[in-house]
Amino acid sequence: MAKVNFTAARVSGHSCPDGKSQAFIWDTGATGLGLRATKAGARTYVWQGKLGGATIRVSIGAPKDWGIDAARDEARRLKRMADSGKDPREERAEQLAAIATRKLEARRKDASVREAWDGYLAAHRSKWSKRHYDDHIRLAHAGGEERRRGSGVTVAGPLAPLMRFKLSDIDAERVTSWLHEEAQTRPTNAEQSYRKLRAFIRWCDERPDYRGLVPDGAYTARTVRDAVPRPKAKADCLQREQLETWFAEVRRIGNPVISGYLQILLLSGARREELAGLRWDDVDFQWRSIHLDDKVEQETGRLIPMTPYMRSLLLELKRLNDTPPNVQKLARLEAEGKPWKRSDWVFSSDRAADGKLAEPRIAHTKALMAAGLPHVSLHGLRRSFGTLAEWVECPVGVVAQIQGHKPSALAEKHYRRRPLDLLRMWHDKIEAWMLEQAGISFDAVAATRPGMRAVG
Repeated sequence: MAKVNFTAARVSGHSCPDGKSQAFIWDTGATGLGLRATKAGARTYVWQGKLGGATIRVSIGAPKDWGIDAARDEARRLKRMADSGKDPREERAEQLAAIATRKLEARRKDASVREAWDGYLAAHRSKWSKRHYDDHIRLAHAGGEERRRGSGVTVAGPLAPLMRFKLSDIDAERVTSWLHEEAQTRPTNAEQSYRKLRAFIRWCDERPDYRGLVPDGAYTARTVRDAVPRPKAKADCLQREQLETWFAEVRRIGNPVISGYLQILLLSGARREELAGLRWDDVDFQWRSIHLDDKVEQETGRLIPMTPYMRSLLLELKRLNDTPPNVQKLARLEAEGKPWKRSDWVFSSDRAADGKLAEPRIAHTKALMAAGLPHVSLHGLRRSFGTLAEWVECPVGVVAQIQGHKPSALAEKHYRRRPLDLLRMWHDKIEAWMLEQAGISFDAVAATRPGMRAVG
């Protein structure tokens, strides 16, 4: 092949003739050094030589990046490597791999907590319950959005301050500082968030993309564990002598859906979200049973008895659900683009985005204030059921099964699965005792007859 002495003019003037895909010129100043030009106009220095009897070619770089002398030096180096039996192409592949590794490691080290957190949630979404997944979303929410109900904007979740940092920044000192700050205003949420952060960091350490980025001791250091708030166990609970006043005020609530919801919440001992998510398909009036989504038994849920007074409340709500609203309300719903139809939800609300009761706490708080009673949360009503059930000497295991608590003993876990009829016998006794203390005259026998509709 013809060779020429590379000069700046010859290098810049070399081009690919028409009809060809590439063209070469070769240098006299360094063995194997060539300049390739393509029909697209690109020019590249190359080195071509022999290795093990075969011709090999290696790209060096573009003339804009490599001077002629530098290209010659590189060509001589590559020839020496080939003469010693080493393949320059392998060296180039190793260099490119090392560059890619360094770039990947740089991107890995720049990974933010938010990026990894989103991946953590995506990896577990199909395994977690909706409630557990939503808890993770809520605790890490950035806040600042307009509230769906009421005025103002949403408050950032406890984990939100950590989301803007890199994973490598989440050390023991930062976690300790974060816990101290959050514990001042919301200790319970801070403790819950710490446990979720701990599980998240463990997940990161199992992932190649994030392994080793979070500094050691981020959640195990003594300073961190000492900073985790220890929320006091809540003890809000209705007392026996408060039942009469409580029922009287709750039954006066103008909204029958909220009134019925609060009474059934106390009489069933259910979790607030379990009961709020009750659908009419889950209510069996014939066999007096209610199927609830259960936090523990997520796949099957749990079946609880429908007590007589509870049944009368549900029948009244069913009647209201099946009755079309008045003309004015129908017109309003039409104007809002919400044509009336029977709701699938037992505790329905035509103002809620998903059609079910969203916020009964306000009405409950007002009822407590009107009755002169101390504050009792909605979860406190669940606590009240378990506490008041002891007055009828109901077995603890029966109460636990009705409320959906995890079995606390070996026998309860493996050998006690009480049928619905046995639960109903005790549940009816609990309800009858509560109604007696509340001074509510109610014919339980008549309430279970076919066609019974009105609340006693």
